[in-house]
Amino acid sequence: MNDEITIREAQRLVDQWIRQYGVRYFSELTNMACLTEEVGELARIMARKYGDQSFKEGETQDPSDEMADVLWVLLCLANQTGVDLTEALSKNLEKKTKRDATRHIKNEKLRVKN
Repeated sequence: MNDEITIREAQRLVDQWIRQYGVRYFSELTNMACLTEEVGELARIMARKYGDQSFKEGETQDPSDEMADVLWVLLCLANQTGVDLTEALSKNLEKKTKRDATRHIKNEKLRVKN
């Protein structure tokens, strides 16, 4: 598989996989619950790897698969609801740039402390 997949291509690949192997998409509500579940699994790893908790014996320590699961379900939801994530991300970046052009730069809380 090509390492450089565009967001639009990822949406297409997920849709193709669902049609070939998944029979059909789960309902939007089920996929929203699945997204929440996957984010929770990612949060567990992040809390143990970067937070104060420790890993239990046999627990995975690599967040990459959970991140991919989150992305997968998000791509499913986008496909189901007709959202072009490439377009949505572009618009979102534009919105954030206009709104926050100087906000974070001026935020003293974000200054590096020596």
